[in-house]
Amino acid sequence: MPGHAGLRGLCPCDLRTTPGRKHAVTPSPSPTGQARSASASGPAAANASASESTASGSTASGLTGLALRVLESPLWDHAVVRILTLLMATALVLLVITVPLTLTQQLLFAVASFAVAMLLSKTEGRLPTLIMIVLSVSASMRYMYWRVTDTLGFETLVDTFFGFGLLAAELYALIVLLLGYFQTAWPLQRKPVPMSTPPEEWPEVDVFIPTYNEPLDVVKQTVFTAMGLDWPAEKLKVYVLDDGRRPEFRAFCEDVGIGYVTRDNNRHAKAGNINEALKVTRAEYVAIFDCDHVPTRSFMQICMGWFLKDPKLAMLQTPHFFFSPDPFEKNLDTFRHIPNEGELFYGLVQDGNDLWNATFFCGSCALIRRKPLEEVGGIAIETVTEDAHTALKLNRLGYNTAYLAIPQAAGLATESLSGHIGQRIRWARGMAQICRLDNPLFGPGLKLGQRLCYLNAMLHFFYGLPRLIFLTAPLAYLIFGAHVFESSALMIAVYAMPHLMHASVTNSRMQGRFRHSFWNEVYESVLAWYILRPVLVAFINPKLGKFNVTAKGGVIDEAYFDWTIARPYIILMLANLIGFVVGIGMLIFGTNDEAITVLINLFWTVYNVGITSAAIAVASETRQVRASPRVAANLRAGLRFTNGKTLSCETEDFSQTGLGLRIPADVDVPIGQQVLVSIFRNNDEGVFPATVAFRNGEHLGVRFHELNTQQQVELAQLTFARADNWASGWGQGDRDTPLTALRGVMRVGVRGFGMFFKHLYSMAKTPRSARKAAQPKLDTGD
Repeated sequence: MPGHAGLRGLCPCDLRTTPGRKHAVTPSPSPTGQARSASASGPAAANASASESTASGSTASGLTGLALRVLESPLWDHAVVRILTLLMATALVLLVITVPLTLTQQLLFAVASFAVAMLLSKTEGRLPTLIMIVLSVSASMRYMYWRVTDTLGFETLVDTFFGFGLLAAELYALIVLLLGYFQTAWPLQRKPVPMSTPPEEWPEVDVFIPTYNEPLDVVKQTVFTAMGLDWPAEKLKVYVLDDGRRPEFRAFCEDVGIGYVTRDNNRHAKAGNINEALKVTRAEYVAIFDCDHVPTRSFMQICMGWFLKDPKLAMLQTPHFFFSPDPFEKNLDTFRHIPNEGELFYGLVQDGNDLWNATFFCGSCALIRRKPLEEVGGIAIETVTEDAHTALKLNRLGYNTAYLAIPQAAGLATESLSGHIGQRIRWARGMAQICRLDNPLFGPGLKLGQRLCYLNAMLHFFYGLPRLIFLTAPLAYLIFGAHVFESSALMIAVYAMPHLMHASVTNSRMQGRFRHSFWNEVYESVLAWYILRPVLVAFINPKLGKFNVTAKGGVIDEAYFDWTIARPYIILMLANLIGFVVGIGMLIFGTNDEAITVLINLFWTVYNVGITSAAIAVASETRQVRASPRVAANLRAGLRFTNGKTLSCETEDFSQTGLGLRIPADVDVPIGQQVLVSIFRNNDEGVFPATVAFRNGEHLGVRFHELNTQQQVELAQLTFARADNWASGWGQGDRDTPLTALRGVMRVGVRGFGMFFKHLYSMAKTPRSARKAAQPKLDTGD
């Protein structure tokens, strides 16, 4: 294959495994008898949380070790022991949930249980995490039992309407909380299995890169890195699947020597595109990458070992890692400081799904065995979330799916908020379609754990209405005078606060590396209004709606405020501000007997103002003038000047068009000078012609100059294809602390509050025609 150097030398920085190395397999302990085992060593070991490391069988000590020995006891193999234990546990839980307590007794119970939870939160190991989950579930279930049995004596239609609306939202949140605990309490933390056979015995692989309307420059990087995958050249074929039928794409594929597949229609969008390629290719395995996801050189060797070990394995998914900021990170300036919206899913949820053999296919960065895929009819075409639906079909037939939490590809995030929302609308619509057409609670082939994992994934996208209810609930009392709780304010506090606080500290402990507290509320508030209608419509009529392609690789020439997108958040913020003013008036002019109730609703309203204001801040789009985002990385480099002198240096960042370099401040390098820049990986060196584009002290920027195809392939291998670029930062940010996260969200809210009035003033001075032309159109897929 032209441009493919064959099987490359093994490089430790690329996190590849070593062929022929013996590898022990240790069962991963689990709280149930349904757990799967995962390899206990390998290059992904650094990704395991330090706080969880004491949970392995050989290193466990103290209470954790004792608990694991009890869990692994052969007693649990006896059905009678299991049934008796289940009955005893159920009786104890029901007692804790239902026993009536006075106000003082409930307060003491809440304080004592929360004190235990806080003590456990400082203790390492999985056992404390499980106990915290039990405490949280107990507090939440106790609260909900009290809500249903003691607070629903509504006297008016207004009370009834708002009261039952809030109760429905709380019940939804509780179900999602419980399913989330079940799903993520015991991440499998699967490790790679090294290739134990010689390369000549490795299987053939077809690499599919589907594309529709993306620019060729975006697709090129994925092609170049796919061509350099560490796999025997004769056993690897790369194909661009072009649903745009563009002559320049065909010419590019012919130039670099890869396959080009197209068709005369676009039926079933991406799923149909892949299924068409399955008909004209033949390899035993298929690797799929979105055209903006660049794979690392190590992808195949990291992933393939599990397929050779497990003949029932049909699909293995790796994380979607993004080297460019999404609209939240870009507009709020949180890139690499606050985990983004998707990190929880790829950092924890998928790892939890893996325990229950319910890993979702995510459409890219995955390896699939062809035979099972063909058995289910190829990629699913019945829904617009064809990836998750395909995994569900594979699980129904008894095939295994797996997840490796090691970034083995990196891609472009959506550039604009409107594009981001359009993508999430498609995901939400697709999960609602699955809920109607192929509901995992029913039908053959799935175990209970799989059904619950898929159920939680579907229910997640129904959060639109509950989120809007929580953002307006205090207004029912402050503006309409509705009593949504038929109870005293103090009783509400001593039951509700333990539920909320336990959930907060427990989720912070479990999710702290991949999600910070309260930021999820901002994400959901931004999306709630927009996914509400598509989800409900798709649930009622699954055939409505179409596949909307997420645009990537664009630019935003000028900063602007997206009034169209922000309208729902502005209305919610103003409504809560009105409620706050009314509440202050009630405190000043009202009676003392309801002062505590007013204060509780005022605090809730202030919080809602902060969340909606933060959502408004997200709608203030910042400029993005680079079509090719730069990736921060310190790589060994060098400069060679026209006079023959050389200079050793290192990179600060790279892109497919240039480099940022750090050089001594006293070295004279004029702007416009032609240089040769070297990038090193171990003993390999790539040399590329470039022009000096800017100079600022120690910072030097160079732009590559007329690279030929081979140089572009080599550049991709030395930059984007290095796994250490992505794995080194995966889950290694600051851990969550709820109070710090709350302060951060409120600071963003204050900023958004100011932005609103600033943009309001600017809008008043801008002609309406100009404002309308500047606003992007939201593609909802309708």
